Amino acid sequence: VQLVESGGDSVQAGGSLRLSCTVSGFTFDGSELGWYRRAPGSECELVSKIRSDGSQFYRDSVKGRFSISQDNAKNTVHLQMNSLKSEDTAKYYCVLGGRLTDDCTGDNYWGQGTQVTVSS
Repeated sequence: VQLVESGGDSVQAGGSLRLSCTVSGFTFDGSELGWYRRAPGSECELVSKIRSDGSQFYRDSVKGRFSISQDNAKNTVHLQMNSLKSEDTAKYYCVLGGRLTDDCTGDNYWGQGTQVTVSS
């Protein structure tokens, strides 16, 4: 299984970014694809996830600003991030697993991460 993220960048507060993750070597059925982030000195946290039935989860701090979507034909998941804030600065990881929670030590597949830096 391989997960490859792209789209991280440095932006001004209020700006937007779109992260993408392409998954190979795995079938999405029955699994969850999501985005975690980890900032220096902070706990790893689950930002958003999408289940194979299309249902979605967002942590409270990103609701209304972030949107997750999937392209099953391309085995790709996107995270559209709008109205970015400095506190969104972190390395974002694409993760595939049976059930994704805030427990970042779960037995899941992780990408290498992409850096998002938001300056105020």
